[in-house]
Amino acid sequence: MTPHILILYLMVRMPRIFILLIIIPLFFSACKIAERSGDRKHIYVQKDNRETKRWKLVWEEQFNDVQLDTTKWTRIPPGKSDWNLHMSSHDSCYRLSDGLLYLRGINNPDRSIDTRPFLTGGIWTKGKFAFQYGRIEIRAKLESAQGAWPAIWMLAEQDKYGKYPKNGEIDIMEHLNYDKIIYQTTHSYYTLDLKQKDNPPHYGTAKINAGEFNTFGVSWYPDRIVFQLNGEDTFVYPRVEGVDASQWPYDQPFYMLIDQQLGGSWVGKVSPEQLPVQMIVDWVKVYQ
Repeated sequence: MTPHILILYLMVRMPRIFILLIIIPLFFSACKIAERSGDRKHIYVQKDNRETKRWKLVWEEQFNDVQLDTTKWTRIPPGKSDWNLHMSSHDSCYRLSDGLLYLRGINNPDRSIDTRPFLTGGIWTKGKFAFQYGRIEIRAKLESAQGAWPAIWMLAEQDKYGKYPKNGEIDIMEHLNYDKIIYQTTHSYYTLDLKQKDNPPHYGTAKINAGEFNTFGVSWYPDRIVFQLNGEDTFVYPRVEGVDASQWPYDQPFYMLIDQQLGGSWVGKVSPEQLPVQMIVDWVKVYQ
């Protein structure tokens, strides 16, 4: 008996409540937005041919708890690159209050244990949430200081093409010092190693009042990444034909990073007297 004939048979033979129990799961299965995978089913890959359909919320964080939700986030550990050189799990770099997350860049209060002059707070969803295609929006306020470098960005979850930068990087927002603009950028083997930064252009800027809350975002499709600020499109990075395949590593799941960075060759030296400085995050939402 085929599935369709079986359903018709059940409609005749069974009470209405049992029919609903059968039909409702079939309906929701047909409306499925993403396929989930990974050890914790934490990787959301948008189903094919959904690009023209209405976005649906699949993941969010409102920061309403008194502690960081460690099922979603991990404090970023220190590293040797400019961006993570001062990353720390020190509680002084983090605060949750009234539905807001404060990520802080501070002067190190105790250099007898940790000799670094500065400490910074940052979080990522690595190993806990990643997605492929969709829209991400983050509402945040950026404080300014000499050497302050807040960033909201994404990296590949699974290293499909090899070591960095072959899997690409999506910088939703970077802000430097007291600038009145933000940078929105893609990095990859194509742009960094092959030096192909203008075919197509790999970054744009947008004017901003950093002292106010703004919503930073991207809408990510199989053929383009559309950067946004406060719901308005600001820059598009397209997938192009006829160039090296490394131009488009953005066909795999990415995780999120939100961090208040300090110092480095791009942003310049830090002025200790201007610290602490903060990025204040209201919420994060992901749609597919």
